Amino acid sequence: MIYTAIDTFYLTDEQLKNSPSRKDGIDESTETTLRIYGCDLIQESGVLLRLPQAVMATGQVLFHRFYCKKSFARFNVKRVAASCVWLASKLEESPRKAKHVLMVFHRMECRRENLPIENVDPFSKKYSELKMDLNRTERHLLKEMGFICHVEHPHKFISNYLATLETPTELRQEAWNLANDSLRTTLCVRFKSEVVACGVVYAAARRFQIPLPESPPWWKAFDADKTGIDEVCRVLAHLYSLPKAQYVHVCKDGDSFTSMNKAWDSQTQASRENLLNGAIDDTNTPKVAANQDAGGSKDVLIKLALDKLKESKKGDEDVKPMPNEGDGKEETAVKPKPDHRIDANGERHKERERERSKLRDRDRGRDTDREKEREKEQERERDKMKERSHRAKDKGKDSGHSEKSRHHSSRDRSEYHSSYSSSREKEKERHRHHPYA
Repeated sequence: MIYTAIDTFYLTDEQLKNSPSRKDGIDESTETTLRIYGCDLIQESGVLLRLPQAVMATGQVLFHRFYCKKSFARFNVKRVAASCVWLASKLEESPRKAKHVLMVFHRMECRRENLPIENVDPFSKKYSELKMDLNRTERHLLKEMGFICHVEHPHKFISNYLATLETPTELRQEAWNLANDSLRTTLCVRFKSEVVACGVVYAAARRFQIPLPESPPWWKAFDADKTGIDEVCRVLAHLYSLPKAQYVHVCKDGDSFTSMNKAWDSQTQASRENLLNGAIDDTNTPKVAANQDAGGSKDVLIKLALDKLKESKKGDEDVKPMPNEGDGKEETAVKPKPDHRIDANGERHKERERERSKLRDRDRGRDTDREKEREKEQERERDKMKERSHRAKDKGKDSGHSEKSRHHSSRDRSEYHSSYSSSREKEKERHRHHPYA
C-alpha cells in the first residue's frame, strides 16, 4: 500500500507508560479519565458549534498527541480542549471565531458544574484574558507538533473495506460509531488508521455475528495483523466498561472558564477590603502606637522620635536661621545672593529674547525672500503672456496681407479673362461685317 500522508506520530507502549503525566505523579486511571473527559468536551463543543465530524476527530487526535509530550499537571484540560477545537476547525477548513469557541466552552462548564449561566462580555477583561490564553495554548500545540498537524482518520477506510468484503449496510453504521468512540482512547497514537479501521470492522462484525472470510485471512489484504486487531477490540471493550468521565483537579494552574471569574471577584473583594483596612489603620494609628509602647517597644519608638526631631531641627535651621548677635551682618551678607540670582535670571531672559528676535528676523527675511521670488515668477508669467499676445497679433496681420494679395491676384485674373473675351468678340463681329477683310 502506498502512503501519501505525513503521518509519523506513533508511540510504543513503553513511551506511553513513561509519559510526562506519570513523571508528575499522575496515575494511569487518572490520566485515562482526563483524556476521555477532554475528548468529550471536544465532541460536545463541536456539536454546539455545528462543526463536521472530521473537525472533532482531528481535534481529539491533536489532544492525545499534545498530552503525549506534555503533562496534565502543567496544562489545563479545558483550555487545551478549546484550543484543539479552534485549531482543528482551521485545519479542516471550517473555521470558527475565537469568541464563539470561548462562549461555548464557558456555557458547557457552567452546565457541568451547575452554575448560573452567564454570557461572556467580549469587551470585558475576562474575555481578553481567555482569548490571550487560547492563542498561547494554540502556539504550544503547534510547537509540540513541529507544525506537522496532518491527521489520517480510519473513517475513510471503513466504507472501502466493507464494500470489498460485501457486508450488509447495518455493519457500516456500527463500525462508524466504533471509530468515533475509538478517538477517546490512545489508539490514534499507537496504531495506524488502517489497523484501527480493521479492528473496528472486526468488532462490529462480532457484535452482529456476521462471519468474515478467514481462508485466507481478510485483514492481510488491508495491511493489518491479528495482534493489532485484538488490541483495538480489547481497548474498546475497556472503554465501554468505564463510568462517565468526571473532571479531576490535577493542573497546578487551576484557572478555567468559570474559576477565572471567581478569582477576579475574590481579587476585587480583597482589594476593597485592603482599602478599607488601610483607612481604618490610618485613623487608629495613635492607638496602635500606644499599644506598642505598652508592649515593650519603647526604646525603638524613642529612637525613631529623636531621629525625626533631629531631622526637623536641621530643616528649620536651613530654612529659618536662629536670631543671634550677628543678625545684621548675616542679613547683609545673605541679601545680595538673591539679587545676584535675579540679575542672572534677568540676563538669561534677555538673552533668550534676543535669540527669539533673531529667529523672528530670520523667519521674516525668509518670508520676504519667498515673496520676492513669487513676484519675480509672476512678472515672468506676465511677460510670457504679453509675448504670446504679440505673436498672435503678428500672425493675424500676416494672414490679412496674404488674403489681400490672393484677392488682388484673383481680381487681376478675372479682369484679364474678361478683357481677352471682349477682344475676341470684337474680332468676330468684324469678320461678320467685313468677310473679305
